[in-house]
Amino acid sequence: MTETKPQKFEDGLAELEATVARLESGELSLEDSLAAFERGVGLVKALTERLGAVEQRIEVLTREGSGALKTRPLEVDPA
Repeated sequence: MTETKPQKFEDGLAELEATVARLESGELSLEDSLAAFERGVGLVKALTERLGAVEQRIEVLTREGSGALKTRPLEVDPA
């Protein structure tokens, strides 16, 4: 069975939060817990990939000495 990736980042994040809540409730059977965990791992992977792609697309505009605008890659502090 293949799971589909959410179309929107926000939808994927909401699904991940709901999956975590279901797992934390303790009311799932072992099999259902495993399936939910696997779905959650898949969502984390998909969301991480999507964030990485967005991060690469973000550019920062800066002014050169001549006053012209120039783009440069966004520098991200690893936290």
